[in-house]
Amino acid sequence: MKGLAGKILSRWYICLIGLFMISVFAMYMIVGENSYIAVPDNLDLFVAQYKMMKNTGTFWAHGADVPFLNGISRDNLPGEFYLYSVLFMIMPAYPAYVVGYILKIVIAIASCLLLFKDFLPDEKPGDIAWICSFAYGILNLFPAFGIPFASIPLAIYLLRKIYRIGFKKEALKYFVLLFFYPVVSYFSYFGMFILGYLVLAIIWRWISDKKLSLPLCVGLVILAAGFVIFEYRLFGAMLFSDEVTIRSTMKDASMGLSGILTESFDVFKNGMMHADDAHSYLVFPLCMLYFVVLNAGYILKRDFKGIFHDIYNFFMLLLVFNSAVYGIYYSEGMRDFVAFVLPPLTGWQFNRTIFFSPFLWYALLFILCRRMASKENVFIRIAARLIPVAAVFVILLGSGHYNDLYDTVYGTAYRIKTGQEVDRLSYGEFYSEELFDKIKSDIGYDKNEWAVAYGMHPAVLEYNDIATLDGYLGFYSQEYKEKFRRVIAPALERKENTRIYFDDWGARCYLYSGTDDSIVMATKSMTGVTDTDIYIDAEALRDLSCDYIFSRIEISNADEKGLFLKGVYEDTSSPYTVYVYTLKY
Repeated sequence: MKGLAGKILSRWYICLIGLFMISVFAMYMIVGENSYIAVPDNLDLFVAQYKMMKNTGTFWAHGADVPFLNGISRDNLPGEFYLYSVLFMIMPAYPAYVVGYILKIVIAIASCLLLFKDFLPDEKPGDIAWICSFAYGILNLFPAFGIPFASIPLAIYLLRKIYRIGFKKEALKYFVLLFFYPVVSYFSYFGMFILGYLVLAIIWRWISDKKLSLPLCVGLVILAAGFVIFEYRLFGAMLFSDEVTIRSTMKDASMGLSGILTESFDVFKNGMMHADDAHSYLVFPLCMLYFVVLNAGYILKRDFKGIFHDIYNFFMLLLVFNSAVYGIYYSEGMRDFVAFVLPPLTGWQFNRTIFFSPFLWYALLFILCRRMASKENVFIRIAARLIPVAAVFVILLGSGHYNDLYDTVYGTAYRIKTGQEVDRLSYGEFYSEELFDKIKSDIGYDKNEWAVAYGMHPAVLEYNDIATLDGYLGFYSQEYKEKFRRVIAPALERKENTRIYFDDWGARCYLYSGTDDSIVMATKSMTGVTDTDIYIDAEALRDLSCDYIFSRIEISNADEKGLFLKGVYEDTSSPYTVYVYTLKY
């Protein structure tokens, strides 16, 4: 028993990581749909899309439309081979979301440890490697693409193996794995950039080795082929469709040099919403301090070659590059140049290089702590192990976006302690399935009938198998955007910031308030609503064959707009009061 206890104590970090994942999974299953899950670009977007495909049986369908935005090609939604898609295909939506979170952590740890062993084949990954890998795995990043974030070190590992082994027999498995890598990645957010980085790596090694690396060239072709095959729907829509989409009219901020530099530094220091790695609190100051000390040492020793050969400096250079590209994106001239050279990429956000920075920050943290652990000073060695643990707590407690775990624990504890609810919608409340089942039954809803949402995200209706004329998607017909704009023109004319938001972007094809900035709060209360009039062109809405308006707001000018109140609905399982209106034809 002493031997077993000793082994457990010596592997304390593995035990704690395993306990964390088991506890988190159990907590999510016990709390269930009362969990507080982030809404922006998550519950209001991808989760609803997956549920729609499940409801309509279109995961594998071809030549089929999905019932939102007046009918969108299934090809415009995530592919069926993407691992995250598979989870929603085979499981109910909420368990799929939870399993996706746990799987992201597992993939991140496995990928990082494989890369560790490749860099340091004579060492066993110890506490620092495991905890830094775990820290990277629990980062609260864009949930729908958590797995692609987690698998970035796996791509590096496979390509390094191919580069070193070449065309020997044992390299075959790495080429095969590279071909299947797109299953855990996503082309438009990650794959295109991985291919771009790989081209730069091939050129770099060509110059350094004075010969072209044919294995890497073959790897480039194989990886590109994998993306084309596994994401054939995306490539078909991108390359072979002549439909003019909203990307042709999207406009981003146009900045001068000072604005670009400010934006670049801000994202370098703080990250951004979809790549919120919480590095600014602890990792950034420590890594920057070490960067100064490290290079001051090289300069004092006049070891200038060491500056250029230290991998720490190389990773820091990549971080600067990613941040600079993010800032340069806000140069209108650069965006126009990209659109001119590569027309299919018009509207493409090439600033997603920043998605690769979270891995680099935590790789720098690992390098720093490993070097500290090699020092003779016992306090430095202890600090080397405490810093990654502190980073884990910073991530769990300090992340500003997509921190579902903290929000759920806090919301649940608040409910138990006070007997009251936080003013925020849980997963189950956001979608309110029981309420909408009651509504659909009472009004005799037919799946061929079209609806719009007011005062709630259209995703709520989509999740509940109600076809919508509105919706949220970054890639749909410009012609339809213009048709829908006629519906909401009265609201846009009243609020200039809303008009700019829709005309210059338009991904959220919603009914807007003509007075309030937002009426789709993810809260139980609707205290932010100050104007209960609806500002629409009802005739334009009739032209789209709209049958129902599902509203969280009792519309005060319904008669004026030719709307008939079909019913008012509530349910004990939901904080919503839903007013269902029909249009008088």
